[in-house]
Amino acid sequence: MAAREALFSCGTGDFSASAASPMLIGVFLYFLLAVLVLALVFLPVVRERVFAGMSSAWSVGSQAAASSQDRWSRRAARGSEATQDVAQRAGRALRRNRLALAVAAAVIVGLPLGAVMLRGVFRVDSFDPTASHEVDERVAALLQGEQLVPPQPLPPDLFTTPEVEQWQPMAVSASRQWDLLDEAFRQRLLLTFKMMHDQYGIDMVLVEGYRSPQRQATLAALGPTVTRAGPFESYHQYGLAADCAFLRDGRIVISEKDPWAMAAYERYGQVARSLGMVWGGDWHGLRDLGHVELHRPGFVPGRGDNRASESATASAQRGSEN
Repeated sequence: MAAREALFSCGTGDFSASAASPMLIGVFLYFLLAVLVLALVFLPVVRERVFAGMSSAWSVGSQAAASSQDRWSRRAARGSEATQDVAQRAGRALRRNRLALAVAAAVIVGLPLGAVMLRGVFRVDSFDPTASHEVDERVAALLQGEQLVPPQPLPPDLFTTPEVEQWQPMAVSASRQWDLLDEAFRQRLLLTFKMMHDQYGIDMVLVEGYRSPQRQATLAALGPTVTRAGPFESYHQYGLAADCAFLRDGRIVISEKDPWAMAAYERYGQVARSLGMVWGGDWHGLRDLGHVELHRPGFVPGRGDNRASESATASAQRGSEN
């Protein structure tokens, strides 16, 4: 129990507003410095004028310090005129090369800015869907413990409410047979249910587990808001994915507008991650808060053979025979 409590004591690593402000200022200063460096490197006229101006200013300053007050004043006046002349020439050079400078600045600013804007749409964190997730050492022992038994099936009427139907179309006809799930994934999911109940007093329910290719095609035809995966492109077809929800006061709670449900989803995601599973709430784009799946090294849905798919298919055939 102590290990489980320690498991949830760590918070997330989100950036705060106070930490983001200095970073943005630093990035802005970096861009200014980069533009100046590019101008000195690629524009000979600017480089020569800047160096000439610096040399002239240094010479004027040295001579003025060694001369009398009158001579210092006269030389300072000439130095000021020379500096103004350099500034005017530099301004003319900048105007002549304003197109090249604008292109360089656009590239320097546009690339990082585009990456920041697109990271909410496309994953840019080198996420590898073929890699398995590390299991927390504190819960690895739990996975090696006793084999958990699936709960008793719930009445089908619970899955016919408008809330369930909106979130999971045709949920009443979905498969909730635990024996059709891959064995390793089934034990992780059952342990997730147990930890959610023991740690937070939240009861969970399996809405859909194994999904046939025909059902996957039917759901895909409903549009990308339901699923973007076709037949054999989802971990559901291989018994390695499940859609789950919460049971409160005798009814299934799914709505993301419910603050209690949103808090429960976050805890659900933490537990799923700790057991080496992928939580749909971490996806960029179409987030699926109730979805979890188990990835395996070298296996991507729709590619190659997989024993999990064979096991799920065989179990489905046995179920149909019965």
